[in-house]
Amino acid sequence: MAKYLVLIYHDEAQWVEPSPEVEAGFQGHMAFNAANGPKILGGEALQPTTTATSIRRDDDGSHMVTDGPFVETKEAVGGYYLLEAEDLDEAIALAKQVPAPWGGVEVRPVRVFG
Repeated sequence: MAKYLVLIYHDEAQWVEPSPEVEAGFQGHMAFNAANGPKILGGEALQPTTTATSIRRDDDGSHMVTDGPFVETKEAVGGYYLLEAEDLDEAIALAKQVPAPWGGVEVRPVRVFG
């Protein structure tokens, strides 16, 4: 079995106000968890990008700390799932079930060293 990270991208503005669509999104994640529990190794929703702090290393080895996301985009990473799957095809099949009504998902294999 291999591990895959599913990054959930969305337009944060859509999640700000409670609405039937937001509630449906939450219910969709509950259903995804219920249907795929053994394959889900972890996952969390993230606070908005307004809470982000970015750290970059300068050429001299010092660090620059700034408020805000690393990159400003319309669709930001809003959460993730860590999945266990037989192969990329199974990971993609699982990722297609992840609710992302205002964006999409990205599947990336977890690198194993050694």
